[in-house]
Amino acid sequence: MSKFPIAKLEDWYRQHYFTTEIDISGSGVEDFSLKEVRELAGISHAELDSLVMRDSRTLGDPVLRQSIANRYADAHAERVMITNGSSEAIFLLMKALLSPGDELVILDPHYHSYFNIALTIGCRISRWPLRFEDGFVPMLSELERVLSPQTKMVIVNFPHNPTGASLSQSEQRRLVDMVAAHGAYLIWDMAFEHLIYGPDKLIELNGSYQRVIAVRTLSKAYGLPGIRVGWCIAPPEVFEECIRVRDFTVLFMSPLVELIAEKVIDAEERFVRRRFEQASRNLGYVTRWLETLGNRVEYVKPNGGVTVFPRFLGVRNVDAFCTELLAKHNVLLCPGSCFERSEFVRLGFGCSSSNLETGLNRLSAFLLDRE
Repeated sequence: MSKFPIAKLEDWYRQHYFTTEIDISGSGVEDFSLKEVRELAGISHAELDSLVMRDSRTLGDPVLRQSIANRYADAHAERVMITNGSSEAIFLLMKALLSPGDELVILDPHYHSYFNIALTIGCRISRWPLRFEDGFVPMLSELERVLSPQTKMVIVNFPHNPTGASLSQSEQRRLVDMVAAHGAYLIWDMAFEHLIYGPDKLIELNGSYQRVIAVRTLSKAYGLPGIRVGWCIAPPEVFEECIRVRDFTVLFMSPLVELIAEKVIDAEERFVRRRFEQASRNLGYVTRWLETLGNRVEYVKPNGGVTVFPRFLGVRNVDAFCTELLAKHNVLLCPGSCFERSEFVRLGFGCSSSNLETGLNRLSAFLLDRE
């Protein structure tokens, strides 16, 4: 198979994101303006003016790679590759490491890239299900059931999008050990690492297993999706394969976004702390709102990220429900069909608190109108 299937999530946002007044569907925090970025990261006009728009390096600017390595890779810059968001990192890794017939394990519900890229390669796909009946708790016994001697790669994104599920630190270590026992690659999408509300933060993966690969991005917890900067931390020999794919796609990054990314990474705490505090307040607000709905909704409170994945009881067609909400109240939700869970919706609470309050008030009115 060579053609890519339709990415329903991207189609949904292409049609509605830029024309909707209130978005309470997204998986990222409130976006920062360039002015805010310059002030928080301490970027001067002189630094921007002196930048020469030359080509960049295939693996990324050495200064940016070192800044990331100092924080996430025990200072080993050779283990860092800069990518156009985490999406390119996932694409490169899967294209570089997987072959037709290889077995891949993904979480379910899943982000469309994990499934569809593997599908176009010709992989066999096994699903590690997260069930509402289990509180979306990731059951390692279920992972054990789908792992096999033929498993080539396991992809996880904890905290999980869209459910907000995560693992305790002991479970995280067991996950690594389980994948290592099969000699498979473990790709861990850590986009929501800085948006965890309980005590179980993500464990340090460096040195835990030779084939574990961490993927991160500035798009989610940092509030910078438009800059399109991500990175992966992997053994250098993995990048030799990724380069062969990249040479036929984007080639390298923009030196402008690499400069901004370097300054943001160096001032990381200023960005993630501000948005984490906002997300924490918003989580409290959306939880109280869900409780007011009583038996009209079922949901699981997320452990991380900025999305909750509820289902509204009595709603038979969620796609039509979300479309009607748009038409009548100009509020955007994401139908669960974008994640192959058609009875749910993705409700995002990373936006500004005022937008969240307005959006939920309009959604309440819409629900009452339907009764």
